[in-house]
Amino acid sequence: MPLTPKRLSTTDAEFSAQLRALTAWDTVSDRAHEARVADIIAAVRAEGDAALLRFTRDFDRYPVASGAELVLSMDTLKGAYEGLAAPEREALNAARDRIWSFHEAQTESSWRFPDQGDGVVLGQEVRPMARVGLYVPGGKAAYPSSVLMNAIPAKVAGVGMLQMVVPAPDGVLNPLVLAAAYVGGVDRVITIGGAQAVAALAYGTETVLPVDKIVGPGNAWVATAKRQVFGKVGIDMIAGPSEILVYVEPPMDPHWVAMDLFSQAEHDEAAQPILVCSDPQFMDAVLDAMDALLPTLERREIIEASINHRCALIRTVSREDAISVINTVAPEHLELAVDDPEALLPLIQHAGAIFMGRYTPEALGDYCAGPNHVLPTSGTARFASPLGVYDFVKRSSVIHCAPDGSARLARIASVLARGEGLTAHARSAEYRQ
Repeated sequence: MPLTPKRLSTTDAEFSAQLRALTAWDTVSDRAHEARVADIIAAVRAEGDAALLRFTRDFDRYPVASGAELVLSMDTLKGAYEGLAAPEREALNAARDRIWSFHEAQTESSWRFPDQGDGVVLGQEVRPMARVGLYVPGGKAAYPSSVLMNAIPAKVAGVGMLQMVVPAPDGVLNPLVLAAAYVGGVDRVITIGGAQAVAALAYGTETVLPVDKIVGPGNAWVATAKRQVFGKVGIDMIAGPSEILVYVEPPMDPHWVAMDLFSQAEHDEAAQPILVCSDPQFMDAVLDAMDALLPTLERREIIEASINHRCALIRTVSREDAISVINTVAPEHLELAVDDPEALLPLIQHAGAIFMGRYTPEALGDYCAGPNHVLPTSGTARFASPLGVYDFVKRSSVIHCAPDGSARLARIASVLARGEGLTAHARSAEYRQ
């Protein structure tokens, strides 16, 4: 059966409504999920390891009898790494080194500056988080790249301890994921998953240490749990399905574009690939290439579902028209497959990651280019950013007053505090004049 993505045009009277409907995604689970997750979290808080073991046996079919059985030794991680074929070890190490180098450029330093020369010094202290939890999925696919992308910025930031949780359905673990944990500097790995793992990271059990922040992707149960524990701990984001928007100005090989769209479609049936182009004949060629290439792919059923339900080929009438579509969608991944991407870059207001030119497929960013592949989805690139070192540090303001500077600031503070009716504030400042 030929693929049937939606065909839209910005000249259609209903285009704006069609685009909103196409890109709409509810990242919040339904009330049944909410209630069930709340029960799981409550059980973990009340029972600790006993609840974890019960849920692991029930949900993952993994017959563990004690919390100690859930913890993997560093020797196990090292053994997984050493058991890989040489090309896999080399690829992991190369990706780690590139991701590490990029994130080192994001590091922040503490700073101070003198204020008006009367003994007031202001500044900011930047400190890493003490303990972070990394959730790694264990469902439809194994993601060693996700381990590296989440672990490395935390380690670059100087996080004291990185504790990873990963489900082991039927007791099976992916060696490449464990090897990625080894090369990525993960300090502790625990074989639990689902909402119960998020609860354990947030509140702690006899086996799982409580953390300050939880990062990493997961299914609807995990996303719901992350939302419910937010406030007790920090979280990275509530992520929706993967997205890619490819803007093409022909000529270009339509097979390249088709495979770029497939690269995100194969993640999930709900993934969203979008092609934006002003040339209808080129879009027809891309669709023909998609039909020809689909039978050659292992995850063709997932790709077919994604393309038929959430993909669109959008015809535009100008560059300005295309930029408007891009900024409205605010895509997770944006490919600018044009001759002069630098000319377009200042016009892009909202995108998670931008892949410049015809020779920069999004897949390079997923694995080894260097920038993080944990990106805002579902239009949240309007206000959110890729995961980075800055997500694993805290900033504390610093104020240091000598007597003269204290008196100067006290005069200002006193007036404002009395204006608010907070006389204790005012007198606290006035005492030091």
